[in-house]
Amino acid sequence: MKTEGESQLIILGAGLFAQEIADLVADADNWEVVGFVEGIDRRRCSTELLGLPVHWVDDIGALQDSCRVICAIGSPARKAFIEKVDHSGMNFATLVHPTAHVSSAAVLGEGTIVSPGAVVASHTTVGRHVIVNRGSLIGHHCHIGDYTTISPGANIAGRTKIGERGFVGIGATIIDGLSIGEHSVVAAGAVVTRDVAAGTRVAGVPARPMKPPA
Repeated sequence: MKTEGESQLIILGAGLFAQEIADLVADADNWEVVGFVEGIDRRRCSTELLGLPVHWVDDIGALQDSCRVICAIGSPARKAFIEKVDHSGMNFATLVHPTAHVSSAAVLGEGTIVSPGAVVASHTTVGRHVIVNRGSLIGHHCHIGDYTTISPGANIAGRTKIGERGFVGIGATIIDGLSIGEHSVVAAGAVVTRDVAAGTRVAGVPARPMKPPA
């Protein structure tokens, strides 16, 4: 039930990660989840998720005056889904879990999620619709591009720049002062010690470009 001071929130997505984000929201004092949004299989809208309705993406524009939205799709490919919802007139929330630390000198874009135990250090700019997942660390004076995913336990050192729709895997480490190009993927556990060109996948210790399949 909505309590005084809470705002209504709809989660984009109806999968397992959407359930995790709903749990994150439950720990906050200022939001109440009132539904989910499906954009692939309309049949999913005939059943509830966590006791809440699942709306079809084309129908949620009618809720723009009463609800805000947040996207719970872990892949950077969420961009197309978010843009479709944006065109419907919906407004996006920004979520920070109570156990996360975001410097007062940092900037978070709309639609961004900062999960439990994450840290965003001073003078860092995190773009729009970025996922900063559980226990990940982002150092000072970094720039994280729109639609980027920072997976659990990743450690991004200071003065690092990550381009739009980047993906940093679980437990990866990026040393300070590097540039990670847009649409790049840093594999789980990788240690990045040099710049990564746009559209490149790197893995290993130290990280090297992954060979394409034979």
